[in-house]
Amino acid sequence: MADDNLDLPDLGDDGTQVPVEAPQRGQQMMDEEEKSAADLAPVFDVPVNISAVLGKAHIDVNSLLKLTSGSVVELDRKIGEAIDIYVNNRLVARGEVVVVDDRLGVTMTEIIKDGDAG
Repeated sequence: MADDNLDLPDLGDDGTQVPVEAPQRGQQMMDEEEKSAADLAPVFDVPVNISAVLGKAHIDVNSLLKLTSGSVVELDRKIGEAIDIYVNNRLVARGEVVVVDDRLGVTMTEIIKDGDAG
């Protein structure tokens, strides 16, 4: 516990917080540029759930109960249209279905940035 590095505010003699100057914008940019993939090492082993969604369909319970082996459910996507790739239920990319040996895979063709998911 003694080795934990906690950023606590500096307190003056009267117990009030002493203002600390914010780093200059140039310094912040230099600090961001110096970061690398190695900085993410603590989260490399965190498990995530990845879903590749081919399409969606909305049907009522009555139709759902009538489905049998061999039934076809029409999805909202067309052939060749990109599929959605979710990480922990958050849309992060779009891609295409590919075959790898005897398994299906996904090739990412577009990375979704915050706000672009519309």
